[in-house]
Amino acid sequence: MLSTMINAEVVKTGNENNLNLIRRFTKKVQGAGILPRVRSIRYSSRKMSEYVKKKKTLKVLRRREEVAELIKMGKMSEYTKGSRK
Repeated sequence: MLSTMINAEVVKTGNENNLNLIRRFTKKVQGAGILPRVRSIRYSSRKMSEYVKKKKTLKVLRRREEVAELIKMGKMSEYTKGSRK
């Protein structure tokens, strides 16, 4: 999941109560910046494999050839990037 994990650890001291321990742990996690990093990668997709990249590229190239052929035959009007008509 994370390439570099940062462990936030706190140890309960002598007569410290649980609430203070949790508060100290929360402060340590916030200070380390762990939550923003985890939230930023939460919904990111994994890297495409080489095989999938090749398949996608071949599909795009095949579609470009088809469009070029259709434009050449007059069955499709030429379009520019940004305004497709």
